[in-house]
Amino acid sequence: MEAPAEVDGSSLSRRCKKMLERRRKLPVWAQREKFLDTLAKHQIVVVAAPPGSGKSTQIPQFVVEAGYVSNGKQIACTQPRRLVAMALSRRVAQEMNANLGDKVGYSVQFEDFCSPKTVLRYLTDGVLLRQALSDRFLEMYGVIILDEAHLRTLATDILLAYLKKLLAINARPDLKLVIMSTQFEAKKFRDYFKGARIVQPCPSLNPVEINYTKDIVRDYVEAATDRVVEILASEPVGDIIVFLTGVEEIETFCWRLGKAITDLGDKIGPVRILPLHSTVSVDVQKKIFKAAPPPTRKGGPVGRKVVVSTDIAESSLAIDGIVYVVDCGYAKQKVYNAQLRVESLLILPISRASAQRRAGCARRSDSGKCFRLYSQMFFEAAQMQVSPEILRANLASTILQLKKLGVDDLLHLELMDPPPAEKITRAVEILKYLGALDEEGSLTELGKLMSEFPLDPQMSRMIVGSPQFCCSNEILSIASMLSVMS
Repeated sequence: MEAPAEVDGSSLSRRCKKMLERRRKLPVWAQREKFLDTLAKHQIVVVAAPPGSGKSTQIPQFVVEAGYVSNGKQIACTQPRRLVAMALSRRVAQEMNANLGDKVGYSVQFEDFCSPKTVLRYLTDGVLLRQALSDRFLEMYGVIILDEAHLRTLATDILLAYLKKLLAINARPDLKLVIMSTQFEAKKFRDYFKGARIVQPCPSLNPVEINYTKDIVRDYVEAATDRVVEILASEPVGDIIVFLTGVEEIETFCWRLGKAITDLGDKIGPVRILPLHSTVSVDVQKKIFKAAPPPTRKGGPVGRKVVVSTDIAESSLAIDGIVYVVDCGYAKQKVYNAQLRVESLLILPISRASAQRRAGCARRSDSGKCFRLYSQMFFEAAQMQVSPEILRANLASTILQLKKLGVDDLLHLELMDPPPAEKITRAVEILKYLGALDEEGSLTELGKLMSEFPLDPQMSRMIVGSPQFCCSNEILSIASMLSVMS
């Protein structure tokens, strides 16, 4: 297959040529022409491919190279997480031989790294939803790509319903919609968007050896540390990724592993320990995608890197060199109790689909291994998929945004998994109590102002009302602290 004109030519640097060679080896590359042909003939395309197939970096480039930006429109590629949107934009900018912020940029909450030259924009699903508040038909985009749609975040589900309505009334006949998911969920998206076509790249990734524990693990942070030390001391060369639930556990693990490595001394090569969560710096992010450190002496043991991550590394972020996966079997989830009106961040067992995605981090290796710190019985008892966020989240903020978008009939909005009517009613009651909606359920002027804040309605109401009580600085500080995820 010939390289696209956009990336071919003698002006390419040596690094870009190497990147092009690696792009051609990705499973999704073989389906480039089929995907573009399907996109040309149909308005909605579902790309079904496993993590590591290259869809998050390559599909947006295929769309750009095919000329969908020639009419002045941009390409939007949404991601559920801001760190992933930023990391992917940096990677794709390198592959397209462009400076970040020029041809390729990103937009995340409180940060927009784009310019008038930008044609490909990576952004969070929440940012795209907020853009729709001021541009209802999303006229700036010619193609919208919803990546990791199978994760079913609240913002993604609302975008799916809103875009379906937009296309159904023929408000944007020129708009193309690409939904990227795993193979397991692809049929559901096709059935939801009647007339959508599925493109499924042939998987060419390697199988992964799965290892379970026989005994119950009481302290999975300690167990993960012991397992990584064992891998470093006895397993063949290869980098490691460890899945834990949050920043505190990651910091504890890094400290314990650092101490254990010191005790091992010269028995192993140099080890670079790298945390990966939503608040890590850009410098640390860049190191994660670099090669492991070289041996400290000629002929000495080779170096390795150990990436310690939350569930953020399950999808989209393909880290080269990973051979070993250590999975604690848990993740943090937001759960809302509508009766108590309390939202909690709980540590809960992951789904089987999530466990498979974690194991898939080693599928680019010829000899990948996944060490699950739980039994096979625990895995088989887990639910197949985590329930969509819309079924377990506080809907007040979402309803406020939908009202601003002009969606008044909330009970009949065609969602993939509609929440119970009781949850919608309770959320509407909260908004009425806050003054965002009137007694008829219509958006008030106060509600319009509150909808401009990317915050829960209670916090946006506090901020809007704080000048009246001369306490704006204090309320802003409180809102900032409450907005930080632990």
